[in-house]
Amino acid sequence: MATTYRAASAAPTPRTLQLWTGRILTALVILFLGADAAGKLIAPMTMIAHSPPLGLPATSGFYRLLGAILGLATALYAWQRTALLGAILLTAYLGGAVATHLRVGSPLFGYTLFGVYVGIMLWGGLWLRDSRIRALLPLNR
Repeated sequence: MATTYRAASAAPTPRTLQLWTGRILTALVILFLGADAAGKLIAPMTMIAHSPPLGLPATSGFYRLLGAILGLATALYAWQRTALLGAILLTAYLGGAVATHLRVGSPLFGYTLFGVYVGIMLWGGLWLRDSRIRALLPLNR
């Protein structure tokens, strides 16, 4: 019985920490991008009013389309079986956001590179929680 108690109170293994770090990063990305998609779908005029001028069409239909694309890609990323496809689609979406902010001269670290930060969290979370991705994209040999 004492052995079981010690095993249960032992420190988490590095693999467990890696898995939970990946899950937390993934959850943060899903929460952020899901909230962004919902905002574009539910209140596009509010999103337009609080966005920096990006040279995009300021119509609710355009923002709803962006929200639908983002919501679909985020849902694919959230589901384990399609997480890789979702990550690829979200990377493309975030790349477009970076290019748009770069084109209009948004501040580099605050706006322009924000998509890069989210992308690093997105791929980092997937890499940490999925051994198939680690095999596909090894960081060391």
